[in-house]
Amino acid sequence: MSGSKSSDGSFARAASLPPEARSEHPLGLTVHTLPEAGEAVATAQRARHGRWKMLGVLLICAAPVVASYFTYYVIRPEGRRVYGELINPQRTVPALTASTLDGGAKRLESLKGQWLLVSVAGGDCDPACQKHLYLQRQLRESLGKEKDRVDWVWLINDNALPPAALTPALQQATVLRVEPSALKAWLEPAQGQQLADHLYVVDPMGNWMMRFPATMDTSGAAKAKRDLERLLRASSSWDEPGRPAKP
Repeated sequence: MSGSKSSDGSFARAASLPPEARSEHPLGLTVHTLPEAGEAVATAQRARHGRWKMLGVLLICAAPVVASYFTYYVIRPEGRRVYGELINPQRTVPALTASTLDGGAKRLESLKGQWLLVSVAGGDCDPACQKHLYLQRQLRESLGKEKDRVDWVWLINDNALPPAALTPALQQATVLRVEPSALKAWLEPAQGQQLADHLYVVDPMGNWMMRFPATMDTSGAAKAKRDLERLLRASSSWDEPGRPAKP
């Protein structure tokens, strides 16, 4: 008991000493911290929280696009079969310069920001080419209020000039002349077909993602319209009419 009382007294006396004397006392109450270790732990925690926050932002930004493609490719709304052939892996629009009909230059990448319905043919535009241009226009018009989310594009793969008679019909089309070799690195026909035999669908991010069957007739065009409607419906949460304004 006396030892206990002596010990208690020692603690009491140590606690009552001034700070400068207390540091010399063998049982001083000063607690020495490790600031370097504590700062390292705090820095690691901040870095870890920052990485999680960045990952969260990326997931939020990508979620609408991922969800729309999941809906179309996996769930496939209404349980119907897709008429067009899905392209896997998708091919992004190449970084090259095309020519306008008046001789100007236009980056092919500038077509991004809209759904594209694309045809390819020589400038003289034979009957098969004219049929595709007609189907492109009709498919776009048949989309009603959603048509402003789709551009129809004719890519000319030679140096021939389009017939003057087509000029009025092409007022709402995008017509560009592209080098054939560069074009083949982006779009590709089905086995046994020519590049000009198909209509191609490109998403607003510039990815070629669908190819409609060759020699598409009127009944096929109705099925192609359903495909386009599903694509537009699946992407409605992130795609809007018109191209984003440049900063």
